[in-house]
Amino acid sequence: MERESFKSRLGFLLVSAGCAIGIGNVWRFPFVVGQNGGGLFVLIYLIMLVIMGLPVLSMELAVGRASRKSAVLAYRVLEKPKAKWHIHGWFALIGCFVLMMYYTTVSGWMLNYFFKFASGTFSPQMNTEQSAAVFTDMLANPLEMGFWMAVTVLGGILVCSLGVRKGLERVSKWMMSALFLLILILAVHSFTLSGAKEGLSFYLVPNLENVREVGIGNVIASAMNQAFFTLSLGIAAMEIFGSYMSREHTLLGEGARICMLDTFVAVSAGLIIFPACFSYGVEVSAGPSLIFVTLPNVFLHMPGGRIWGSLFFLFMTFASFSTVIAVFENILSTCMDTFRWSRKKASALCGVLILALSIPCVLGYNVWSGVHPIGGRDILDSEDFIVSNVLLPLGSLVYLLFCVSRFGWGFEKYQAEANTGKGLRVHTWMKWYFRLVLPLLILAIFFIGLFA
Repeated sequence: MERESFKSRLGFLLVSAGCAIGIGNVWRFPFVVGQNGGGLFVLIYLIMLVIMGLPVLSMELAVGRASRKSAVLAYRVLEKPKAKWHIHGWFALIGCFVLMMYYTTVSGWMLNYFFKFASGTFSPQMNTEQSAAVFTDMLANPLEMGFWMAVTVLGGILVCSLGVRKGLERVSKWMMSALFLLILILAVHSFTLSGAKEGLSFYLVPNLENVREVGIGNVIASAMNQAFFTLSLGIAAMEIFGSYMSREHTLLGEGARICMLDTFVAVSAGLIIFPACFSYGVEVSAGPSLIFVTLPNVFLHMPGGRIWGSLFFLFMTFASFSTVIAVFENILSTCMDTFRWSRKKASALCGVLILALSIPCVLGYNVWSGVHPIGGRDILDSEDFIVSNVLLPLGSLVYLLFCVSRFGWGFEKYQAEANTGKGLRVHTWMKWYFRLVLPLLILAIFFIGLFA
């Protein structure tokens, strides 16, 4: 069977950016920026994105484009005889499944809240406790959460079942275009609020006092962490898109464009959130409480809050669902390549499996609320810990070593593939940085995340 491919370069960039852009861009990045010195943190983050995230991203894409295969078979095509690098392909597949076990639930939350705002469940007459109770009541209701999780899973599988061009690329083009439009609308509206100046100043103006309080070492560590994890590297989520892309442009250049789109959304989220929170005297927090408790309370006090709340959660639905369909595509492609399944068969079997595997996360806040698999974490946080703190950094280290080690694919072959086409090039002097420094940085992130 002939390998599918993207119809256009724009399709590749939007699908790949959609995979990188997710809920972490919104419920974590703005808070971390504000906590770690504002504009100074953003600058350090961008540096770390260039020296850490971008090289590994180019390596994932290189493995995909050179092999024209999904994770497991990609290694088999490129590795030396009797080598065992392909074992990581199975861990990458497991990582994608574990990611979907909780990400489909969280994406379902976004869709649920969009309909709640659009239908008038939230009203201006509600106080802070009542708006917060909507989230608590949702978590306590397994049927409600299960329904929206199922809608997300079925929607994702349906899109991917249509193929790369007719499903994934077509839907992502429309959805990501709408996402960028929503960002602009929401940001412009936030600029008109009374506390916009103070919020933007807190967010973007370097705050040396905050840096001194937190410690420059902690600021750098937070920037490293954010830059690395924002691209979802290490579980072949990006590798699969490399296998579909053309050879007209270099991978470092295409990777840089993906990084810019991801950063644009992350920074823009702060432009939306901080002016709104400062305008209505609401403290910015991190995690689900920001999205589902703090911001709904802000929207309730805002003129036209029902509209702005609906638009915000539509934006969040697009951001999370773009990741869902991108990871689904990786799972389907791996099963199709490895087990010789048709796309329809892979869609049906994987859809049923992901539905079943997502149920524990749904039940983790109600029926199984007493279950804490890893270090006192609930089911969702435990699943996230496995992916974010173990599989992503270790998987990225494997891709790095495979591309630069003489025991793997080798730097020269990676360099030749990465430099095929027009754009930014991987230079020979980078080999020693990739071999000696970058592995240490990734290991530092791994151990920080493991013992934090």
